Amino acid sequence: MNDNAPRNTDGERKIIRGLGFCSTTADSNSVQVEVDKGRIIRIRPLHYNWEYRDLKPWKMTARGKSFQPPMKSLIPPFSLGYKNRVYSPNRVLYPMKRVDWNPDGDRNTQNRGVSRFVRISWDEALDIIVKEIKRIKDTYGMEAILSQSDGHGETNCVHAAHGTHRRLLSLLGGYTLQTRNTDSWEGWYWGAKHVWGCETNGFMEPVTNVVWDVTKNSDAIFFWGCDPETTPWAFDGQLASRLCYWFTELGIRSVYVCPDLNYGASVHADKWIPILPNTDAALYLAIAYVWMTEGTYDKEYVKTHSVGFDRFQEYVLGVEDGIPKTPKWASEKVGVPSYTIKALARYWGKHRVSIAIGNGGPGIRGPYATEPARLQVLLLAMQGLGKPGVHQFKMLEWGLYNHKTKNPLPWPKYIPDIYNVQRGWIYTDTPRQFIPKDMIHDAILRPPITWYGTTLSRDYTDQQFIKYRYPLEDAPEIHMIWTDSPSWMTCWNDTNDFARAFRSPKIEFILAQHPWFENDCRLADLVLPTQTVMECDDFGVEAMSGQFCAVFPEPKAIEPLGESRSHFEIVSMIAERFGLLEEYTEGKTVDEWIKTAYEACGVSGEISWEELNRKGYYVVPNDEHWEANKPGLSPFYEDPGNNPLSTPSGKIEFYSERLAKNFPDDSERPPVPRWIPRGEYHQESLECGRAGRYPLLVMSNHPRWRTHSQHDDMTWLREIPTCKVKGPDEYLYEPAWFNPAEAASRDIRDGDIIRIFNERGAILAGALVTERIRPGVVYIDHGARWDPIVLGELDRGGDINTITPHKTTSKNAAGMVCSGFLAEMERVDLDKLRGKHPDAFERPYDPASGLMVERVM
Repeated sequence: MNDNAPRNTDGERKIIRGLGFCSTTADSNSVQVEVDKGRIIRIRPLHYNWEYRDLKPWKMTARGKSFQPPMKSLIPPFSLGYKNRVYSPNRVLYPMKRVDWNPDGDRNTQNRGVSRFVRISWDEALDIIVKEIKRIKDTYGMEAILSQSDGHGETNCVHAAHGTHRRLLSLLGGYTLQTRNTDSWEGWYWGAKHVWGCETNGFMEPVTNVVWDVTKNSDAIFFWGCDPETTPWAFDGQLASRLCYWFTELGIRSVYVCPDLNYGASVHADKWIPILPNTDAALYLAIAYVWMTEGTYDKEYVKTHSVGFDRFQEYVLGVEDGIPKTPKWASEKVGVPSYTIKALARYWGKHRVSIAIGNGGPGIRGPYATEPARLQVLLLAMQGLGKPGVHQFKMLEWGLYNHKTKNPLPWPKYIPDIYNVQRGWIYTDTPRQFIPKDMIHDAILRPPITWYGTTLSRDYTDQQFIKYRYPLEDAPEIHMIWTDSPSWMTCWNDTNDFARAFRSPKIEFILAQHPWFENDCRLADLVLPTQTVMECDDFGVEAMSGQFCAVFPEPKAIEPLGESRSHFEIVSMIAERFGLLEEYTEGKTVDEWIKTAYEACGVSGEISWEELNRKGYYVVPNDEHWEANKPGLSPFYEDPGNNPLSTPSGKIEFYSERLAKNFPDDSERPPVPRWIPRGEYHQESLECGRAGRYPLLVMSNHPRWRTHSQHDDMTWLREIPTCKVKGPDEYLYEPAWFNPAEAASRDIRDGDIIRIFNERGAILAGALVTERIRPGVVYIDHGARWDPIVLGELDRGGDINTITPHKTTSKNAAGMVCSGFLAEMERVDLDKLRGKHPDAFERPYDPASGLMVERVM
């Protein structure tokens, strides 16, 4: 590809590209990358009107005031400081092999996570990979190879961050796929879909023009488990923040329901209701009780737009079980006074209220998360879901899957789409044998396993009633893992057990490819160096910012560091050794695939390839008729018969006949949603006996200063007090927030290094004592880089997922649980710990950026 990046007079290169971190082809956070003398010197927002002076942004008007997106991209700190990550001292710069792994002899799988690594050549690495794949195929069959190729990450098209090897494995005869559970969406996917359909994700869809309708008609927005100042950053940027300020300007009340005074609440909240983690279901039920007993719900709507309300009413009023779900009953569970619950219910019952979610936060990722998700929808229905001012909408992922109906803001003319061109995974390539991501440890250590549903986010509810098995009767167990998204350890469930699984002799070869030596790379046998998005030519689209849609030819900003290659190039080299290069690349060069992306994205009729390269980007016009689109579920509200939902009845289902028919004995996801503090799968509430030993509820948010496990090495961010806490050993520990009352009872002071633990293991963290978290809770973000002191027992990096619950959402719902679980904490004597584990404390470490690749050499 010709380097047509704009240049200024002194030769400094300026490149326009997307810099979001969703890893699909739908990018955001459009930037100008400025390079001088071969190095990135700064990253700045893109000004959409630099090349398009007549560009017209959309504009919403409500209550005499107007809002329109700025002409400058609202990029987050992750994007502004990304050169920190590109030049991280933890970059993998050449192929690396575990020193005591001998593919022709002793593999020493028990030493994974402990052994050091040695540099090898690309030829040696490729020889090993080809030989191992052939051996696995001849010995077991191709389905003995597990592909881990999902998750968030850098966003590329041709050089896709995830899944480039799946095409090659298919050409070689197949593989076993790790299917990604709907992390962040568990409650909606496994619960809410049984109430209102809203296929395939479970949160409200369509959300067309919902924000405009809210600004005109809602009295309040309840931000439920939602932090609009944090969660949208990586996927959309910071437009959500601007919208929240406008809501306040319009006089719309913002009520935040969450255990922590999160970053959004601290800026925007008119009222903060600090409930205990994973008690939302009890609060919803008490609100419903108030409405039923005081007659403040929309009875006519419930009669004409729903089914099964009588069953729900019997449960709420206590007819079914003898326990009325009163505010007093709920108060003891949620940890807020009964008068607060009554006031919330009465306000909601008399005003137009919409609910904003940030995918739902920790409340949607806890034990039995199906219940609060279903109950939230039912309460919206009781107030006339779909009427003006009564909606649910997300504060991020606007335009997910390139669907306009997932965007609550004014639409563009179209959303550029290059999904079918990208060289990574595609949704339709699921092989016959697969394993849910949150059950991989069980698949390795405790086969056979069974579960319901593919767990794939784009599959419909009917899939949840199909039982699957691993291994298939005529398929092998897995004996090799090929991963391009090595973050099991820091993002999934009970990952200490994952570490045990990866050390099993059953897994004979683990191949990882990644730009940084972090997390699961420590457990690999061979690690290949991959490039960042700054080091390869590609093509990108901005699709989810909510501001504009745009496309970019993306010339590389800098030359590849070390001996790194892109994911696509690595797999192409392996394909060539199998004699499959032509089939793998479909006979196209990288430049030809980039041109194909341009031709497929939808802009070719509006701007030529040559002009696009000359200007560096193209902005898609907005839909001039966006105001004509009806908001959200208003067609269902107005005429449910002709605009049915995708439930079997076509209506809101207070009682799910499908659940009753398929799982008649399921007390953990019953036909009528209910309060479930404990059950067969989980004993993680304060009502359980375990609370005597572990009296704190752990709340784990989407990180403020990371995107899941990305960005933990960014120097500029690590200087922020809420990002890391410096210990007396100069190590920067992951902060754990807790209330002064909890600190005083344990003799912990702000800045102390503490140990958070339960029977699944322990982590170290830095104490952040604050009134911004309610008593009874310890809050720590997920995604901190794994840095084990004792593998499988104690982690220094603050990887909270090492001690999260093992089992899935519930018996028949294969989601992940990573928040709302029990633990205890105590102050740690670092000198004593260092004396016991000197090697762990003497590894090379850079406080500015954290872990260094030298620690494993």
